[in-house]
Amino acid sequence: MNSLNDLVIDSSWTLFLDRDGVINKRLIDDYVKNIAEFEFLPGAPEAIARFTKVFGKIFVVTNQRGIARGLMTVEDLGLVNDFMLRGIEEAGGRIDKVFFCPHDRDENCGCRKPDTGMAKQAKAEFPDVDFAKSIMIGDSTSDIEFGKKAGMVTIHITPGRAEGLKAESLSELAGMLSPDSPLNK
Repeated sequence: MNSLNDLVIDSSWTLFLDRDGVINKRLIDDYVKNIAEFEFLPGAPEAIARFTKVFGKIFVVTNQRGIARGLMTVEDLGLVNDFMLRGIEEAGGRIDKVFFCPHDRDENCGCRKPDTGMAKQAKAEFPDVDFAKSIMIGDSTSDIEFGKKAGMVTIHITPGRAEGLKAESLSELAGMLSPDSPLNK
């Protein structure tokens, strides 16, 4: 598969999105700990609005190790996620649920990407999710491994670092669609 247009996507499909580096600016060697540090990537809310028109479900799956390291709380993360959701809704988009892993790398929790715990949570809460009809969009190797382990189509947002579909941003990915794609209607 060389293009998103090769897929026949309809409301039976699910979209999984990483957060930092895909929806918002990733802070190098730091964590988005509050809304003052959260900055949407250009065009990301509008791209999600386009995806909302087609995908039956849209989830964010995000590792949030800053909680385990004591740099932020679950409540801090909730405020940041609420801010993100409002911005996406204002652009006409929606996120059905944000799943997060608060654990550190050495905790063997099963939910930290590339483990598939957050995908399993999504399936448990939304039984109609079919991983064979799901797309994972991420900017890291662990995002892509997560999607592949769960049996999803994967799209790597950072060009040149992974095999398969690639784009520099959600906005570019939305723009790569052919005019007759259901995402352009």
